[in-house]
Amino acid sequence: MKQKIKVHIADDHKILIEGVVALLNTDDNIEIEGFSLTGKQVVDWSKKNKADVLILDINMPEMDGISVLKTFQKRSTNQKTIILSGLSDPKLVQEMIALGANGFIEKSSASEHIIKAIKSVYRGEQYYSDDIKSSLFDLFVNESKTDETIKSVVDEPLTDREIEVLKLITQELSTSEMAEKLDVSVKTIEAHRRSLYKKLKVRNVVGLAMYAVKNNIV
Repeated sequence: MKQKIKVHIADDHKILIEGVVALLNTDDNIEIEGFSLTGKQVVDWSKKNKADVLILDINMPEMDGISVLKTFQKRSTNQKTIILSGLSDPKLVQEMIALGANGFIEKSSASEHIIKAIKSVYRGEQYYSDDIKSSLFDLFVNESKTDETIKSVVDEPLTDREIEVLKLITQELSTSEMAEKLDVSVKTIEAHRRSLYKKLKVRNVVGLAMYAVKNNIV
């Protein structure tokens, strides 16, 4: 990478922050921009500052992570954010995604996922740890079984190549891996991804996965 990824960490436990900092310091491409101990500190920091990626806990004093994201949304603050939490209820994850979170990792698996998550979100992708992805897909499958809508209606049909890309997205391949598999450029994959978002009227890969499940594409 040409420049270091600047990361801000927000959590009310200093010992956890120190652990995350120690882990991130093992990667030369990541730089710690600073940290906040309360939700209010995060919001105050965001008025004049911005990191490439914000690591945000849900349960914090003064303002929780949900309130922080709601404030960002209200102010149109375009801050890429990864939720790092001990809570992993799929409904909660859905809520955080709807509020603009770009990723969600359980604290118990942070050491395994956090560096990869930061780099993925920095590239404009979404990232969810394995347990989170599994619970989300289970939730979507169960919801689709009770959904009265058999097929989602789109204004413009998906092309064969867009369906291929959609299938690969649900298989959790990265943009570069999809490009290699389909023998196209990364920019071509990104263009297909943007087209899928527009046609299916969704904001992220979770929405794409929901469409794929409900329409028997995967």
